[in-house]
Parts: sequence; C-alpha cells; structure tokens
Amino acid sequence: MSFTNATETLVLSWLFTTGTATRPTEWHLGLFTAAPGEAGGGTELSGDGYARKAIAFTASGNLATNSGNVEFDAATGSWGTVTHVAVFDAATSGNMLAYATLDESKVIGSGDIFRVPTGDFDLTLT
Repeated sequence: MSFTNATETLVLSWLFTTGTATRPTEWHLGLFTAAPGEAGGGTELSGDGYARKAIAFTASGNLATNSGNVEFDAATGSWGTVTHVAVFDAATSGNMLAYATLDESKVIGSGDIFRVPTGDFDLTLT
C-alpha cells in the first residue's frame, strides 16, 4: 500500500510544522480497473451498482488492518477486472489517501460480490 501526495502532506504538516492538519473522520474503500498513483487518477469503477464502502481500522505498531468485513453490493452488470484498491476520506469525491495493487486481480460480473474479510486489508509503514 502506498500513500498519496495528499496523505504525505497531511502527515508531514502534522509532524513537522506547527500548522494544523485536519485528520479524516471517515474512510471508504474504492475499487479500480486501472492503477491510481500518488496524485490520484486511475479508473475507479462506476455504475452497475458500484459504490465505495465504509472501512474501519485498528492500528498497532506499524500496521493498520480492517477491523470489520467490507462487502460491496452485488454488481448489477459487469464491473470488469478489479486490479487495484484505494482508501478515500469520503463516500464520493474526497481525497484518495492510500492505494495498492491487489495480490490477485478479480473479474466481477453481474451478481458477483466483492468482499474483504476482517483482517485481510493491511496498511503498513516501513
């Protein structure tokens, strides 16, 4: 998982300046068919029943992991091949905070449900 420029600026502002940094108060998981990057971008899914899903985390040491299941609604059409995920600070629009390539791409067709079981989504600082 990589942090975006928005997250890096937030962390650096909080840690190394006396300015204020506004911490996100909600987090949402988004799915992508083309890679996002540090400045955002990529191709997030849209239509056919897709919507970002809320995700919550627990953190210890250098690891944050999802503290509950994340389950997307059933696709009402083909979502294509999901290759990447990203964490946002809003259900729509907002700032992309972190992104990653899936270990294994997943084709989502009509009726399929994309799930992330508790503890299977990790953010690690190295």
